[in-house]
Amino acid sequence: MYRFLVVFFVLAVVISCDSDVDEGKFIVGSDYLSVTNKVLLLDTLTVDLSTIQLDSLITSNTSRILVGNYLDPLFGNVVSESYFQLSPSTYAIEDATSDTNAPNYVFDSIAMILKYDRYYYGDTTKVQNLSVHQLTQKVKPVSIDNSVTSFYNNSKLKYESQSLGALTYKPRPIGRDSLNVRLNDSFGSALFLKLQKKEITDINELIDYFKGIVIKSGSSSSNCVVGFGPSSVLRLYYSDSKSKIEEKSLYRDFTIADLNKQFNAIQSDRTGTLIENLPTSRYNLPSANVFNQSFTQSGTGVLSRVSFPNLKQLQYIAAKGSIIKAELFIRPVKNSYSKSFPLADSLQVYTSDNLNRITSRLYANDGSPVYGILNTKEDEFNESIGYTILIGDFLRKEVLKLTETKASLLLALPSFDKGVNRVVFGDQSNKESKLQLKIYYITY
Repeated sequence: MYRFLVVFFVLAVVISCDSDVDEGKFIVGSDYLSVTNKVLLLDTLTVDLSTIQLDSLITSNTSRILVGNYLDPLFGNVVSESYFQLSPSTYAIEDATSDTNAPNYVFDSIAMILKYDRYYYGDTTKVQNLSVHQLTQKVKPVSIDNSVTSFYNNSKLKYESQSLGALTYKPRPIGRDSLNVRLNDSFGSALFLKLQKKEITDINELIDYFKGIVIKSGSSSSNCVVGFGPSSVLRLYYSDSKSKIEEKSLYRDFTIADLNKQFNAIQSDRTGTLIENLPTSRYNLPSANVFNQSFTQSGTGVLSRVSFPNLKQLQYIAAKGSIIKAELFIRPVKNSYSKSFPLADSLQVYTSDNLNRITSRLYANDGSPVYGILNTKEDEFNESIGYTILIGDFLRKEVLKLTETKASLLLALPSFDKGVNRVVFGDQSNKESKLQLKIYYITY
């Protein structure tokens, strides 16, 4: 009975492949050419699509301060706030031209200057609110044995409920270079006096007094997440009260000197969405359970998983054969993207084990990373919009495996750990946004 089923499967595949061969359009290298060789185009192999949720995602040391929130009918309410430690290059309050005028210096003002890094996601036409709060907890990962050195998207630190300052603004991440958030004078004056009196002379004394800040999104009506660069500074302005030069203002900058002490806490409330009950990382949410769709989102650890349950059946097509090329074309679901939520230009591709643990980036045989490349050329029905991923090398190795373990692919966006971009894919049964796999197989 088993042999009959195998023979039936092989005959069915070969017959369907013979009818799908695109003769004259696929070029085979001379090493494969022979009178008895045949190149088959297989496009009926099952591809399973699902969604997984990573336990956590490292978001420290990404060189981006990510702040804001947006409400998405597909992914819920996404919120990002940024924590970081600051320190000056020098702790002395003085003028570069004089070190004797310190007693004459007086505090003027203090501000957080956030420098756009040109990243944004969402609707920048709506008003945003952000607030700056002082941390009451050191910027240090919580660990019993100090073995943890990174922060994650679900990390949190304690902070003062009363803000040091707030700003209402419309994001201009492309047209402007920075935002200036005026902070509380009493906070700035107290910090200035500590420096002036040399009560703070090194990083340890600074951290005991001023542990850092968190920048939060302060509005539920905003609909955009904005990126700021690591060159953003806390600027303390002061001047010489006895200077004869009018309005000669000096300043001391506090910078993010250690990027490991800056991280973004990125969370989402998916209540009421299709992925509200997304299982823990070891389990998958099959696309068939959510209207033939899978989901990927940066920052929150939501990834699309692609697996090939019947791949090894290819060995039964002929006594000798090999995959010479394979193209996975995966389409974003129609009407799931827009001007506010655009498609990324590419996808990053990872391999994973059966427990959905990322094992590595996907590489071609020449050592170059494999990407999914977006085709944006529109046709009458937008059927050509999608990502092409060349996975021939990966599938070939999977077929030749001597063990029964099966690797899968995980699809991520370029801003995987420092953005909130998202995409929804259709599976093989999605009528309007159908996934396609084409395998070119040679028998010899």
